Amino acid sequence: MRRSLRRATLAAAVAAVTTTGAWAQDLPAPVDQPYPGELALQVDLSDQQRHIFHVHESIPVSPGHAVLYYPKWIPGEHGPTGPLPNVAGFTVTGNGKRIPWRRDLKEMYAFHVDVPEGVKTLELSFEYLAPATPNYIPLSFNEVSFYPAGYYTSRITVAPSVTLPAGWKFASALENDGQEGDTVRFKPVSYENLVDSPVLTGKYFNRVDLAPGQAVPVHLDITGDTAEGVKASDAQIAKQRSLVVQANKLFGAHHYGHYDFLLVTSDHTGHFGLEHHQSSDDRLFANFLTDADVNVAAGSLLPHEYVHSWNGKFRRPADLWTPTFTDPMQDDLLWVYEGLTDYWSGVLTARSGIWTTDQWRDSLAGIAADMTARTGRSWRSLQDTADAIPLTANGTRGWGNYRRGADYYPEGQLLWLDVDTKIRQLSGGKHTLDEFARAFYGMDNGSYVPKTYTFDDVIAALNSVQPYDWKTFLRDRLDATGDTLPEHGIEGGGWKLVYDDKPTPFMKTGETLRKAVNLAYSLGVVVSDKGEIRDAQWDGVAARAGLVPGVTVVAVNGKDFSFQTLKDAITAAKGGNAPIDFLVKDVDDYRHVAVDYHGGLKYPHLVRGDGKDLIGAIARPL
Repeated sequence: MRRSLRRATLAAAVAAVTTTGAWAQDLPAPVDQPYPGELALQVDLSDQQRHIFHVHESIPVSPGHAVLYYPKWIPGEHGPTGPLPNVAGFTVTGNGKRIPWRRDLKEMYAFHVDVPEGVKTLELSFEYLAPATPNYIPLSFNEVSFYPAGYYTSRITVAPSVTLPAGWKFASALENDGQEGDTVRFKPVSYENLVDSPVLTGKYFNRVDLAPGQAVPVHLDITGDTAEGVKASDAQIAKQRSLVVQANKLFGAHHYGHYDFLLVTSDHTGHFGLEHHQSSDDRLFANFLTDADVNVAAGSLLPHEYVHSWNGKFRRPADLWTPTFTDPMQDDLLWVYEGLTDYWSGVLTARSGIWTTDQWRDSLAGIAADMTARTGRSWRSLQDTADAIPLTANGTRGWGNYRRGADYYPEGQLLWLDVDTKIRQLSGGKHTLDEFARAFYGMDNGSYVPKTYTFDDVIAALNSVQPYDWKTFLRDRLDATGDTLPEHGIEGGGWKLVYDDKPTPFMKTGETLRKAVNLAYSLGVVVSDKGEIRDAQWDGVAARAGLVPGVTVVAVNGKDFSFQTLKDAITAAKGGNAPIDFLVKDVDDYRHVAVDYHGGLKYPHLVRGDGKDLIGAIARPL
């Protein structure tokens, strides 16, 4: 009798939902208890030539109302970026019968399912419409899985398996539990760690041991477009091995059972890195390993993602730790999470020999010049670039200098250089930020259970190294607005920023890689190789004249546009009176724009200033 009444009540609730157009059930709050039963996830990548992944997932359930989540807030992406629109063909069955589902009208990453009596397992089937390539696949499990609501993701256990394209090799932080043909089984893992453990697979594959003879394995796993593009030279391998040594010396502990750099070298993917606790998803240019200039220019990416194993994954801002991938994250401490990581990545890139000290200084010069020229500082603080990144990460192109974007990366690097040099000055060289690294990250050796922190924890750790009013020091820089760069670590490190008409090798290579020339410090624009104005200095001489984002330069001083034509015109105008004449196209209209600029080309460099060379001291290997 009770069962019949419950069914009637459920039918009435469903009818109410149907007529009102909204679900009545609240989404369950997560509890820190084990989820009853083990999920099974099967991902078939063998249809990759059609850019389709086939997924089947089994979720143990009890009869009644269930909510399934698709991951929304992805750790390391700092926003609600889960690619749910790429999921299609989503069906749910139980005991072989189709079960209806409906998306929540408020939390659209939630799917409601009423589980019939007698059904103990929900069987999910769907396709992930993947932007795949013919020769490699970086698989992120948040893209191809759902999880049950009501539990911490760390308490949900999943047994994953992946079917690879025929003959392909793979690597992952997941532990292998056997392979039959092209299907690889992995040991059961928490859903939290599953999402944190991508799989890299490819036709061309190279695995390099970066910790030979050491107790804790570290590997560089490379795939890409060609067999030649995945080969690392002995010199490159030696520098990456040095990175592992220097990082472990810096932090005084490690926070992985083993670590894998999962590197794609290709021009058919976005170029970025994404941190994971025991691996990193690194995507670089097809010629990263074959072109020495590109290898140097992009040399800090792998160190950056590696540092995140300590800073961001193990030590994590309290507001960036959430019990599920549905709970919103708060990004106010990204200037530590990303800014300090960016600083340590530059330091370790120099200490490991991937860069020379001169090359690190060239990198700092470019960052300092960009941040000095950041016109958006007039209204927007560095702190706000962190706070608002979930809103602004995918913002409209154009006027980026005035909008400000993820400046907590580059300016964050200058902020922590300022801290490091200040500690060295206050202590007469007795203390350094290295001590902060060991104090803040050098505990729980081998553990990769997140340990959260607050702003006050950062202040306390800095004071344990060198007593000072660090709260005021940091807040003065984080909250600053105006037209002056508030960080002074370069000057405090014994150097100063100057400009001349000779680009650094970094800037030359950057023009080739980005297919754009950065003239922000001179003419006041960034221009693509097609003549498109990608950015302009707010209220700069070029912008005031009409050379603004959205227009395309067709000709300069009566000659077809090219980088060289543009640079020649700027050089010729130096010290003169005649404006530079631009023929621009604005949608369907053509017009001439006269820019009255006579300062010549300007490229940033660091030269010795006053005091000790602390930047050189920071770059010395441990």
